[in-house]
Amino acid sequence: MLSRLLKEHQSKQNERKELQGERKEEGRRREAITAATCLTEALVDHLNVGVAKAYVNQRKLDHEVKTLQVQAGQFSKQTGQWISMVEGFNQALKEIGDVENWARSIEMDMRTIATALEYVHKGQLTSASS
Repeated sequence: MLSRLLKEHQSKQNERKELQGERKEEGRRREAITAATCLTEALVDHLNVGVAKAYVNQRKLDHEVKTLQVQAGQFSKQTGQWISMVEGFNQALKEIGDVENWARSIEMDMRTIATALEYVHKGQLTSASS
């Protein structure tokens, strides 16, 4: 009888230990799940901050690219206008050079005519006085 009571007592103690072990294991499992969840949330939050910063920077870059494209277009247009002005200026200089050459040619012709008229006039004066 005593040995049976001892066996029952030991059996009940083993059952309690197993039950307590399962409870402890379940508590540890819950703690591990909670800790893993917290870690995952912290990692995701950290990654989201980086992604958000990258997104903001990308939007800023896109805006800057658009601004630069507009400015480059304006600069290209202005450069074209400057080139047209310089070409017009060069053409005007060529025309001035042509007019200058024409004026020199006329001047040379007028001197030749003046010299010829002087020569004729002197010839007439010399023949009239003789």
